[in-house]
Amino acid sequence: MIAMIAAAFVAALTLSACSPAEVPSVDRENLFSLSIGRMEDQIDLFGLESYARTGKTRLAMRDGIFYVSDGNGAKITRFTSYGDLLSMIYDPDANPPPLTLETEFKETDVVTRRAVAYPLNSPGELAVDSRKQLYVEDRLPPERRSYDAGNRSLLDSVVLHFDGEGRFLEYLGQEGIGGTPFPLITGLHVSVDDELAVVCRLSTGWNVYWFDRSGNLLFLVKLASDELPVPPGRAAKPSLDRIVPACDGRTLYIKIDYYRDTIDESTDTRAGIGYDGSVVWSMNAETGAYGDRLDVQALERVETENDQKVAAHAIYSLTGASRGGKVFLSAPADGGYDILLLQEGSRDQKRGFIRVDNEELMFNAFFLSEDGILSALLASEFEAKTVWWRTDRFVGEPRT
Repeated sequence: MIAMIAAAFVAALTLSACSPAEVPSVDRENLFSLSIGRMEDQIDLFGLESYARTGKTRLAMRDGIFYVSDGNGAKITRFTSYGDLLSMIYDPDANPPPLTLETEFKETDVVTRRAVAYPLNSPGELAVDSRKQLYVEDRLPPERRSYDAGNRSLLDSVVLHFDGEGRFLEYLGQEGIGGTPFPLITGLHVSVDDELAVVCRLSTGWNVYWFDRSGNLLFLVKLASDELPVPPGRAAKPSLDRIVPACDGRTLYIKIDYYRDTIDESTDTRAGIGYDGSVVWSMNAETGAYGDRLDVQALERVETENDQKVAAHAIYSLTGASRGGKVFLSAPADGGYDILLLQEGSRDQKRGFIRVDNEELMFNAFFLSEDGILSALLASEFEAKTVWWRTDRFVGEPRT
């Protein structure tokens, strides 16, 4: 499954009823490449010291600076859009000594390219706030993990907080600074006033922990799997796809896919389940109350099955949200991804397309900035390309 795809969109965009040939494509810009390896300016994307890749690789971008979390390499690196390595937070037990970055300096020294040692275990999700402070998921070693019997979930992760110079400040748990480890973290998101939302998956549902910029827990949103909303008059079973907090308000966007039983008319018996549409719900994160409902128009395609052309529906995934209530979704397609834009308070839906070559599909990590710029790491066997699509220039305002 492609890692945490975050997408953006294009303007002068046509309605989703248009044919694929009429959907505009967003121009792509290749920025820089990282070779595969363990040096400071490389990325250990596939786990060079093991047979299987186990650590996460994540990307974030803010103000044209790129941050890469390398779970296999136990490091977080920071690059300019030209590929110049600016800094690194790294575990010295898992990495060779840096060759191009300063490692010994006083707190009063002005150092533009520095490497800061910290005992990282397996960094994963990450987020950067307006102060350039960094929040990074890190998994705990087995001896520090615990089990939550009530939620039937393993508590094995914390969120590390570093300042803009890479110095460790504190770690966050469920209650705030120094708190209980989190269950499985699926996303870190910076929201209004540099507040931090930590999205977690449990066996019984989802939790969203919302902190202020000082690390104090403001509120906890719980979404039980058996209490998800179903639109009125719809006999369907809900399945939550993803939760994305707004970047400019205390709002959650929750995409739910719906499925219905299919009936074999010849025997009048249940034959299986079929897709019955998707909805993006907004929720007030302070109260847990659902708000606007955005129905997702199905993406219709013609596919070949047993040498026959058949109609098919591609299911969009929730990929991100930018300022102004714009919600972005994506679905894999030949040669890239189909993109869909929704907006709170509007019935308009717009489509676009971004290109990703087949040889770049060994691994993808996407990130959508609050301005609506889509960035990505696109991996082949020997390198990971950093690219972006200036989708912020194309979004525009949807018609009502």
